[in-house]
Amino acid sequence: MHELDRNGQGLFVSPRPGRTRNVGSIDILVAGDHALLREGLVELVAAEPDFRVVGQAGNSVTAVQSVAARRPRVILLDVKMPDRPVCATVRQIQRISPRTRVIVLAMDDDLRLLQDVLAAGAHAVLVRSASRQELVGVIRAVCHEANSVLVVSHRNAAQLAVPVSNPLSRRELQVLELAAQALSNAQIATRLCIVEGTVKRHLTNVYTKLGAVSRLDAVNKAKAARLLQPSSRTGAFLG
Repeated sequence: MHELDRNGQGLFVSPRPGRTRNVGSIDILVAGDHALLREGLVELVAAEPDFRVVGQAGNSVTAVQSVAARRPRVILLDVKMPDRPVCATVRQIQRISPRTRVIVLAMDDDLRLLQDVLAAGAHAVLVRSASRQELVGVIRAVCHEANSVLVVSHRNAAQLAVPVSNPLSRRELQVLELAAQALSNAQIATRLCIVEGTVKRHLTNVYTKLGAVSRLDAVNKAKAARLLQPSSRTGAFLG
C-alpha cells in the first residue's frame, strides 16, 4: 500500500503481505525518479529472504523524509534524482540517520562523480550495469563492515582520490591471496593450519563482501580495489 506526498510521489510502501521483520533482517529504502527502474530494484531486493523493503521515494525530498521516518539500514539512491544534487542528499541523509548506509546508483563510472559522492559520505557506488549478485553483495558488505567504502565500477578503484578501506578480515585476505596463487581449498587449509570447511566459509564471506560470483571474480575485484598486489599470480582455480 502506498502513501503519497503532495507531489504524488511514493513516500512509503508497506512491506508485502507475509513479509514481516525478522531478527537480523536488513531494512532497505529504494529511491529513484524512474518508477519502472525503482520497482525493478524493489523486486530484486525483495527476493532475498533477509532483505526487507520498507519504502520507496520518487525524489530527493521524499527520500530524506522516508529516511527520517523509517531509519532504514540501507538506502539505494539513484544519482539523477530531481530537485536536489545527489551529494547534498547524501550529506542530509547522513546527518539525519548516521546508521543508514548509502549506496549510490550511477549511470556510468565518471571519476569525478565517484569522488564527489564518496567524499559526501556515500558508502558504496554501484553502476547500473552491475549484476544482481553485485547489488546483493554490496548491500551485505556495507552492512557487515561499518567502515567499508566500496566501488563496483568499470574503472579501477586505484584511480579514486578517496581512499577505499579493506572490508576483508586478515584471515579472509590470507585465504584470498592463496586462492590467487591457484591453491585448492585443501592446500590452503594445510598452508594455514585450518580445516577445509573453514576455508570455504572464508571464501563465501569474501564473495559476499566483494560482490563476487567466483574465485577469479573475487581476485580481480580485490586487485582493482588494491586489496591484493597486482603481482599476485592468478592461475587455474581448483575446488
